[in-house]
Amino acid sequence: MDVLSDAIAAMRTGRPHSSRTVRFAPWGFRFPATRGAGFHVVLQGTAWLLPPDDTAPVRLGPGDVVLLAHGAGHGLADHPDTPLVDAVPAPDGSWPSLPDRGPVGAEETLLLCGSYQLSRARAHPLLSGLPPYVHLPARVGAHPRLRAAVDLLGAELAEPQPGADTIVPALLDTLLLYLLRTWWLAECADRSTGWSAALSDPAVAGALRALHDDPARPWTVEELGALGGLSRAAFARRFTALVGRPPLAYLTWWRMTTAGRLLRTDDLPLRTVAQRSGYSSEFAFAKAFKREYGVAPGQYRRAA
Repeated sequence: MDVLSDAIAAMRTGRPHSSRTVRFAPWGFRFPATRGAGFHVVLQGTAWLLPPDDTAPVRLGPGDVVLLAHGAGHGLADHPDTPLVDAVPAPDGSWPSLPDRGPVGAEETLLLCGSYQLSRARAHPLLSGLPPYVHLPARVGAHPRLRAAVDLLGAELAEPQPGADTIVPALLDTLLLYLLRTWWLAECADRSTGWSAALSDPAVAGALRALHDDPARPWTVEELGALGGLSRAAFARRFTALVGRPPLAYLTWWRMTTAGRLLRTDDLPLRTVAQRSGYSSEFAFAKAFKREYGVAPGQYRRAA
């Protein structure tokens, strides 16, 4: 598994939701804070994002995409001065649609909006390090894969066909990965530090892939550095500077995160969970798990 895919899989707790709606000016919605993440895509017309950090409103044009990875409350309107009304989600987490017809001559905006259910208990630093919102403006020829995912999702929501109940969640997951990949590898303003640099650095990215591919292996710093042709000391300094933790500290954190996910989602014996998390002894695993989570593995599983 690569790091980005693993980070999303570790935090996902349920099915994503989305809707394709038409808004007729004047309109304005106040979206409450959520535990997950959300996105908005302007397919036609224009809109204004009222950011969660109370900075200046952001104009969104056709093809613009906004990701709110931290689930912060925010506003979306046809104009910054339009009064906002609360957007109340349905019981399944989706947002209600509005009528497809408005007043004669009213400015029309076609939106594609969605939300993801993510757990913040073990938020991966790759996501927790994102800004309050990520704005990916449309540019001719830029990010063709992201645009293709948006087009496919929009088409499925506009004209559902057999299999849509499976295709739409898969496309939503795909869209989220493309959004994050596009930001980290192409749009992030500072790619010299942090996770953007970590994913672009051959030695650090190679070590991260190795750790995620086989977290149970008894890795050493020397082995990880050798994957990128670096000495132990040089690799440790670079990894710590970009990732924010020393290599083996990150490995321990990821092992415990993996263990928590297995306990939540599978009925595997504790011995198997321990082995997949890099512990040959169930007792040693239980001790390490309780130190990290504050409860024993069995108690954590029952609560989850």
